[in-house]
This record gives sequence, structure tokens and C-alpha cells, in this order.
Amino acid sequence: MPPDYALARRAILKGASLGVGAGLVSAFAAQAQTSAEAAQAGDGAIWSAEYWAKKGDVALNLWRKRIGAPKAGEPPLPLLFLVHGSSNSARSSYDLTVPGKGEYSLMNVFARYGYDVWTMDHDGYAQVEPDRVDRLVLVAFTYKGRGAPEIGKRAKQVEFYRNNNRRKRDAAMIRSIFTRDGHASSYDMAVPEAIIAVELKFGEEVPTGTYLDMAANLPLVDPKKVLAPVLMIRGIHDGNSTTADLIDFFQQLPNGDRQFVILPHTAHSPGYSNNRHLLWYATRNFLAAPAAVAS
Repeated sequence: MPPDYALARRAILKGASLGVGAGLVSAFAAQAQTSAEAAQAGDGAIWSAEYWAKKGDVALNLWRKRIGAPKAGEPPLPLLFLVHGSSNSARSSYDLTVPGKGEYSLMNVFARYGYDVWTMDHDGYAQVEPDRVDRLVLVAFTYKGRGAPEIGKRAKQVEFYRNNNRRKRDAAMIRSIFTRDGHASSYDMAVPEAIIAVELKFGEEVPTGTYLDMAANLPLVDPKKVLAPVLMIRGIHDGNSTTADLIDFFQQLPNGDRQFVILPHTAHSPGYSNNRHLLWYATRNFLAAPAAVAS
């Protein structure tokens, strides 16, 4: 990260942010309702930059996109920080190119909306410093996993996850993400092939930790500690959760500024789905909402 890029209280959360096993969008966007609309940046060219962070001996890649390169002295754009899930890295999660199939990069979409969009690869997740997040979007989230078919399958493999710190994530496994919930028609099957092309050049194994957490340690997030306004988005066919389980989490959130959205004809991965435009729409409206008036 460039040393002169001041994030102030919108600093990236230590340890990644809130959540495990789910795509998560954190918006550091107090001025989003003015900046994102006033910027009118959609006609400019998208600028990108790569950075590296160190967590001990582990090198973590950061990737950034926005309209136009940042310039000294200009007002900062509202910041959007994207956290990936368990099986795919940051760039294939949020900046995927699927040749001939239209836009799949959430980073491109929100850069055009006027955000300074960041993502990074993570080595674990933590729930710390929640006051640093202005607005939070939880996508394909898992709370306790009660009644969720996919979480039940992982629970049966808990001893493997406890005894092996890496698990197989080959082409077949990536394809299964799009078929395991029984609604493969929610996706274009060119999507997993594009992910395979990007991901497998780094190998066919990924860390086991998040699967162990989902198999044995849920819940990991205390909703009462999530202080920001929250939007929860669930695909109706998501096998990693149930509506009832997520409503339980939703009802415990302390901030009255909260929304729960269910996407039709969508399974576990809304950002890859045929209805991804509904994800973009719901997220954009929530992030750019006017501030609530307190009496």
C-alpha cells in the first residue's frame, strides 16, 4: 500500500474483517452517498495497482482498481474492500474475466460506480476493530450452519480437516461449487472453467482451516459485536446456509440500519451467478444510502 494513502478510520481491518467461509464486502464509505454519485467516473479508464503485505513470513497480495490513477491532493474516493471466501483467491473471486460472457469483475463494476476498490488474499480471518467499518455487506454468509446441507457434509470430514492442514481444490472441486446445490442452471459453466484456468496454475491444494471452522467451530462471528449497518445477501438455493439460520444472526444485529436480501435462482456464489447484476444493484444501493437521522 502506498505510504501516502491515508485511510484514517477507514483502515483495513486487522486480520481481514468479519466473516469466515463467505464472500464479504466491507465498505469504508461514510461519504459514499455524495462521492460515488458526484464522481460520475463511469466513462473513465480503470486504473489498477498491485501491492504486497507481509504476515510474518507469509506474503499477501493486494489488488486495487479505480477510475484513473490517484493524484496528490485530490479528495479520496469512497473505499470498498472485498474479502474472499474459502476456496478461491481474491482476484478470481472479484476480478474474474470470462471470455465472451460479459462482465464478471465486481471490482470493475464498483470502480465504475465511483469507488476505490481493494481486495487481497488472506491468511485467516478475525473479528476485530468492527468500529472501523462504515457499512458491511455479508454475501453467502454462514452463521451456525444449522440445517445447511453443505455444512453437514463438511462435518462428516472433520477428522480429516483436523489432521491435514491442506485440502484438495482441483478442477473437479471447483466445478462442484457450481453444481453441489442442485441448481447448476444458476451459472454459466464457462465460469468454473475460467476460475480453473486462473487458480490451478498455483496448485491443486488450499489451506484447510476455514473448512475445519465450518465443520467444527461455528459460530465464529458474534452478531452483537457487528456494529456497522449490515446488508445480508443470500442466494435462495445456497447449501451453505438456511434462511432461518441467517435470520437468527440478522435479528441479533445491534444496528437498526440493516437489510436482508434473498436473490432468486441463485445458489452459493452470487458474484458468479447469472443474477450477479442483482447482487451489484442491492450492494450499490446499500452502500450509497443516506445516513440515518438519530433523534
